[in-house]
Amino acid sequence: MTPSQDAAEASNLGESLIGESLKGQRLAILGAGKMGASLLQGLLRVGAVETSQVIVTAAHAKRLDELKRDLGVEGTLDNRAAVETADVVLLCVKPQMAEAVLEEIGAMLRPQQLLISILASISTRHLEARVADGVPVVRSMPNTPSLIGAGMSALCAGTAAHEEHLALTERMFAPLGRTTRIDERHFDAVTALSASGPAFIYVMLEAMADGGVKVGLPRRTAIELAAQAALGASRMVLETGRHPALLKDEVTTPAGCTVDGILQLEEGGVRVALIKTIVEATARARELVDDE
Repeated sequence: MTPSQDAAEASNLGESLIGESLKGQRLAILGAGKMGASLLQGLLRVGAVETSQVIVTAAHAKRLDELKRDLGVEGTLDNRAAVETADVVLLCVKPQMAEAVLEEIGAMLRPQQLLISILASISTRHLEARVADGVPVVRSMPNTPSLIGAGMSALCAGTAAHEEHLALTERMFAPLGRTTRIDERHFDAVTALSASGPAFIYVMLEAMADGGVKVGLPRRTAIELAAQAALGASRMVLETGRHPALLKDEVTTPAGCTVDGILQLEEGGVRVALIKTIVEATARARELVDDE
């Protein structure tokens, strides 16, 4: 499928989803930084939301001017003003800023609204203790590939959120990639593996491309080959449902060059390093905010 066909398919998906989820509803994005802006751009790209439905907030007027210029959305420095007219509130501020923002908006949120949080380390219980009674809270952990429709979003619901709230959130995030419902006790691991994961993969891609350059490939070609290999391998896992080890064995022919390369990976401790990377990132995610 060509890039234009991909875009057309994504657009059609967005059009079908908007009729089911956000059509006629007002979306407030509190904290349109890198992640918040990426999600907004993804939603606008596929047509899942229109600019007239969106209001964003930021800490500085300069940032709001950039978003208005680049995306055509309304912006304000006042979180309360944004929430007042919203049907769905997407909380995207940094975890360290959450307490101040929740103090601003918590009491004014209504049970008819839906609060969706993408904040690492902050549980639905923590959020529910700081908003008005009966306000439905859904927690999501997306990642930056959502910008191009290749993201992954994990979801869970708070005590006041029902199936319709989870379903709406799924429809909202579906045009941005894949979604999965997962028990909230796993969210720190999701943060490490899925949200931080693209950064780890970029490091691996850079290293593979450096290897290509070392053996004579042009830099641009080496990056393209490495990235497409990673994309193809990922799709093979997702679309065939087969275990990565089985797919690896199909590439690894007897006495071939692949097995020599795998031996170098094992001798370099890459497998252990990657496991430790996820373990350490998970531990750090638990420390970002004191949830007591």
